[in-house]
Amino acid sequence: MSFQYPLGLLGLIGIPILVLIYIIKSKYTEQTVSATYLWTLSEKFLKKKKKDNKLTGIISLILQILAIAIISLTIAQPVFTIPNGANEYCFILDSSGSMSMEMENNKSRFEVGKDRIKEIIEDSGNGSLYTLICVDNNTTTVFEKETDKDDALLLIDELKSGFGSQNVSTALSKAQSYFDANKGTLTYLVTDKSYSEAKNIHLINVASEKDNYALSQVTYDYSVLGSLSISGYVTSYESDATINLQVNAGDESAQQEISVQKGVAKKFTFDLYVESFDSATVKILNSDALALDNESVIYNVNKANAYKTLLVSQTPFFLETVLKSVGSESITVMSPNDYLTKEENKSREIKGYGLYVFHSCNPKSVPDDGSVWLINSTASIENSGFNYQGEIKLDKAEKISKTKASASTIRKLLSDVDGNEIYVSKYSKYDTYRNFDTLFTHEGNPVIFTGVNTYGNREVVFAFDLHNSDLPLLADYVFLVNNLIKFSFPSVIDEAFYECGDKAQINIVSNCESIRVESPRGKISHLSTKEMISEFQLDEVGVYTITATIAGQARSFNIYSAMVDEEKDPVTENEGEISLLGEASGKGFDGIYDKLIIFFICLAVIMVADWVVYCYDKYQLR
Repeated sequence: MSFQYPLGLLGLIGIPILVLIYIIKSKYTEQTVSATYLWTLSEKFLKKKKKDNKLTGIISLILQILAIAIISLTIAQPVFTIPNGANEYCFILDSSGSMSMEMENNKSRFEVGKDRIKEIIEDSGNGSLYTLICVDNNTTTVFEKETDKDDALLLIDELKSGFGSQNVSTALSKAQSYFDANKGTLTYLVTDKSYSEAKNIHLINVASEKDNYALSQVTYDYSVLGSLSISGYVTSYESDATINLQVNAGDESAQQEISVQKGVAKKFTFDLYVESFDSATVKILNSDALALDNESVIYNVNKANAYKTLLVSQTPFFLETVLKSVGSESITVMSPNDYLTKEENKSREIKGYGLYVFHSCNPKSVPDDGSVWLINSTASIENSGFNYQGEIKLDKAEKISKTKASASTIRKLLSDVDGNEIYVSKYSKYDTYRNFDTLFTHEGNPVIFTGVNTYGNREVVFAFDLHNSDLPLLADYVFLVNNLIKFSFPSVIDEAFYECGDKAQINIVSNCESIRVESPRGKISHLSTKEMISEFQLDEVGVYTITATIAGQARSFNIYSAMVDEEKDPVTENEGEISLLGEASGKGFDGIYDKLIIFFICLAVIMVADWVVYCYDKYQLR
């Protein structure tokens, strides 16, 4: 036996103190009588009936000593060792998407698995060690070598099922390390997957055959004329079925019935006409055991990423035409004189555009709240990153040279651009004081280059007027402008439909101050804005909301994370063999018994007995 708090034994000092008090305590009591004669006369008869009360006093002292001893032992918390009464347990709990499937008792497979683990822990010997590992796309150690049953059970109660696909390899590596350290470790795998053989692992299979209908590979195609086509596949995993589908897009909705064979995915298509839509939802109306795969949400990425453009030009035709063709939501055209007048009058300062294009216009400074294109600037512009050096006139139109640099950024900007037949008749010479990527040069002078200005916004510079070049007449013009648009004003999101476990990419656009991500379960996270692209893993099924604060304004984007296909089948195929290497010893280790209830019972009995002795002595012997 040992003590968890040995200092509690200091309470035993009270025993000699109690004995000392008993020794020095006066044995006489003062009593009032009506006359000494009667008292003297009655003593002759009382001595014959009155018994000696020393025995009751000693019994009371013994009981009080026992009470002090038990109180001290209770405070010290004695722990009794039980040989081979405990074991080390390692539980691997499958928390993949299929474990959310409901069973007959309205509990999910995950909840049933939790209950089985709790039963094993409750039945185990005190002093055992418990480790719990949850696995889906990620491997999470919930607790490791926990000795307190109540704490372990409480942590299990708080667990929630995951959404991804099962991957037990990392969990098995951890379990192997525990098994190598203690060959008596009892390892349990709680899952709905089937295995042909398990060595040194106890399998607890919680699978059951239940109806499940699932959507997969939902996509859409939308034209500017309002034609929306949504297609995908629907599957019934348990039996042949007739499945009712419904789609909602904007103010439009439609339904259809589809007959499917067991386990065979069947394609469906909805054709709608909508003037504009932000999102569309496809839903299975039949009820089944797993709701996570009965709905898919698609978002109109182009509309979510739409931006406004300010085009400052006296001759905007070439630029306005190509900007419309590459997807600008709206274009405001303004003459250089109007812009410069408003720039001088700061009370009428122009703000709120995603892209500013200055064609043959020299603003005093570049705007600080959006990407900037400077075309044929003939003066130095504050915060632009370059200074004007003068104009170079050519005797005849000469070809400009495409850069030979192979950096990934430059390759993207020149994607699909041949660039071998672009001629200019004159251009401006610039001296750059910031780092720029040069795309085209003439005799060593940069004539088209990109970079970031002093405000941290992306910038594109053409050193020549488009009217002094054949570029607008070439196919390269559209390709180059499209690439430059993607560089200058990249989409915050390129995709809005993923599978759980994928990594979603968020593009960090100009003046992006912060990015906040809220998961379907309400988990909040914040992404870094220091790089060009920020990533985060999708661990839940449902709609993620991304809020990007750009130039002081919050813009919201949604992406949908769908359940992975391999988790939709209620009864999975055999996963093969699973094992831990080595030979199990089957031996446990010493357990403990630290229940103090017996001490409290003894203390209560002693207190009652002492009170009975006191009452007897007080009222029966006097």
